[in-house]
Amino acid sequence: MADLLCREFQDTVGKYLARHRSVLDVMSKLQEAGARTNRAVAKAVTGCGCIKVNAEKQQVPSEAPYRQMAQHMRTHIEGDLCEGCREALESEVGLQLLYLAGLCEVLGLELAEVLERERDRLTALGPFYFC
Repeated sequence: MADLLCREFQDTVGKYLARHRSVLDVMSKLQEAGARTNRAVAKAVTGCGCIKVNAEKQQVPSEAPYRQMAQHMRTHIEGDLCEGCREALESEVGLQLLYLAGLCEVLGLELAEVLERERDRLTALGPFYFC
């Protein structure tokens, strides 16, 4: 089902990706979408205030096994996104997905296959995937 959704999404993006067909355009739009996502998070903190970032050094007990580290790690986010900030972030993340699918389309990659391979690597390596 997810494969079909990814394929349909990528096909739809490919169908309507006219103005930004160049790989250079798609790459720059993807980067711009990432920056806009970051800005939307910052606005949720500094403009709206629905969430707060309370960052400090992660405190992990020295005796904690590596596989249990995630239980001790914090996101540094306090609070919940309000409806307006949630909608803004969903929109920005959606644009990132759109341009990521567009990049896959112009390069001849299948987004569903990329996701499947990454899931397989993550499953195989577990927490060591992010080292």
